[in-house]
Amino acid sequence: MASTDKLSPRDRLLDAAARLSYRDGVSVGIEALCREAGVSKRSMYQLFDSKDAMLAASLERRVPWYDAQLAHPDPEAATPRERILYVFERLERASRDAGYHGCPYLAVLVELKNPEHPASVVARTVKDRLAATFRAEAERGGARDPDLLARQLLLVFDGASARAGAKVEDLRDGLATTTVTALLDAAGMD
Repeated sequence: MASTDKLSPRDRLLDAAARLSYRDGVSVGIEALCREAGVSKRSMYQLFDSKDAMLAASLERRVPWYDAQLAHPDPEAATPRERILYVFERLERASRDAGYHGCPYLAVLVELKNPEHPASVVARTVKDRLAATFRAEAERGGARDPDLLARQLLLVFDGASARAGAKVEDLRDGLATTTVTALLDAAGMD
């Protein structure tokens, strides 16, 4: 990774927005974002129309990283069941990090409550893609009702993520994967 001083002001702002909004919430102030990035407010407004646009760009920029975290390392060899369970194993591992605050995309949806906000649009797209992935895997795995199973899996993912992020649930005991295994069995997945 390039050192911070070699990053462009735009990249520094996007990194700062990702870091601070994840740690402190989307209401983090422009002054704090600019200070963290080492960029003037004037420069920020030359690069982005608004803080909202910067937050949305920051979330969009993290999508490849987020997707990579949840993708099975050997998708061709893994079964649909294994690919689904891997998502929850990754969630359980991530939740052990002291800096874990839950799914960044769910947090944005919960905090903003405005479906038209540019960051909400990005977050909703990411969550919808995860649901579509669950549905496709459920269908490939022979689930009786792939739509229902996908909704159930997203509910477990978001609930486990939120509770672990709020430090009210410890996922080290495999609670998420155990719950998902029961759902996969009940759905008739291979």
